[in-house]
Amino acid sequence: MSDAKQREAICAIGASIFDRGLTAGSSGNISVRVEDGWLMTPTNASLGRLDPARLSKLDGAGRLVAGDPPTKESFLHRVMYEERAGTGAVVHLHSTHSVAVSCLTELDPADVLPPITAYYVMRVGRLPLVPYFKPGDLSLAEAVRGIAGRHHAVLLANHGPVVAGANLDAAVNAIEELEETAKLYLLLRGAKTRYLTRAQVEELRE
Repeated sequence: MSDAKQREAICAIGASIFDRGLTAGSSGNISVRVEDGWLMTPTNASLGRLDPARLSKLDGAGRLVAGDPPTKESFLHRVMYEERAGTGAVVHLHSTHSVAVSCLTELDPADVLPPITAYYVMRVGRLPLVPYFKPGDLSLAEAVRGIAGRHHAVLLANHGPVVAGANLDAAVNAIEELEETAKLYLLLRGAKTRYLTRAQVEELRE
């Protein structure tokens, strides 16, 4: 896909995410790997009002070569690309239900959400919880680095999900499935729930 079409795709998906309330204000960010680096949403930019010409263009070393300065959370994206060779896109959202789950105390930090649906198991799988760090703290990058090689999706405590995919559609589909599963988990809290069995999960993973 050409650079111009990648820019259009980022803006179209950003607008869709924003219009459906999956992130608010200037929160959330998207990046896509291109032949000579990355395209990334700019800092303080609303995903609902992105300008293709003003997207940040970074070279292979992460230096800004065109467009507005990149998101302040660009280091999260870089870590996912560095640790996962097949990554073509990364999406980070402050989506309501995922953030709500990330604030709960009952979570298993090794695998936050139970296997409620087959699609969650197939698109997300295991979801580790990364401890809380203040916004912009580079220690967060190292905390993510420690688990990104084994998981393409992580949940940042009191913050939100970061998901890598082979391409932009894969990353977006996975993060939306994660948000829907977080919503289901909150709706089902306190109710006797039939989760997928270990055998059913293993069958899906195979």
